[in-house]
Amino acid sequence: MNRIKQKLQEDKKLLSIYFTAGYPKLNDTVKIIQDLEKSGVDFIEIGLPFSDPLADGPTIQESSTAALKNGMHTELLFEQLKDIRKTVSIPLILMGYFNPVLQYGVEEFCQKCQEIGIDGLILPDLPLDVYQEEYESIFKKHGLINVFLITPQTSDARIKAIDDASEGFIYMVSSASTTGAKAGFGNEQASYFERIAQMKLKNPQIVGFGISNAATFAQATENAKGAIIGSAFIKYLTQKGVEKIEEFVKGIR
Repeated sequence: MNRIKQKLQEDKKLLSIYFTAGYPKLNDTVKIIQDLEKSGVDFIEIGLPFSDPLADGPTIQESSTAALKNGMHTELLFEQLKDIRKTVSIPLILMGYFNPVLQYGVEEFCQKCQEIGIDGLILPDLPLDVYQEEYESIFKKHGLINVFLITPQTSDARIKAIDDASEGFIYMVSSASTTGAKAGFGNEQASYFERIAQMKLKNPQIVGFGISNAATFAQATENAKGAIIGSAFIKYLTQKGVEKIEEFVKGIR
């Protein structure tokens, strides 16, 4: 069974951490992954830096720019991760934009993911219908779960279509804005979380965008299976480096 599906069966609220590959330093990627697992994180989302990350807020954009300047690219990331399954057992998900995957070759990219033990992909700009028509068979052939995003503006019909097409979890974007840490969620987000919970979808939801501390993690997971922290963790890496990752995770739950 795919590691994502196994993890989703656990009876607890799940914490997923996102970071940008090749940041703060080019060769920090493996150490960050290993330390996050040791600190008790449930999933890790490894960001593939991209030159035009439209959905990302300034923190992730800056880390992406820095990683590219450091020399990070797709082939190098695969090289860094080639032995990752010798030391890490939790689900690993690559998150990025579809263009680098297309440039690499979708079949070749998915084959490489399977070889090194990647469990899923999050590609926000790959439309559902294009995925189903052109790429679903390739993803499935290589054992990869494709994670789709929904937002407060996504219609119920669209959400149901995404739920039908999903095999792991649904990435529930907390707001229509770009990524970034926020102090808390307002009534609009709370009603959105409740609305999705009432739809009784077959796939669990994990909330992303705006989670930065224990309070927002608790709020986001009240009606969802888990939550994703990205910008706040990258800010922590910027300020503290990669030596005290456990302290950050302990501050969340």
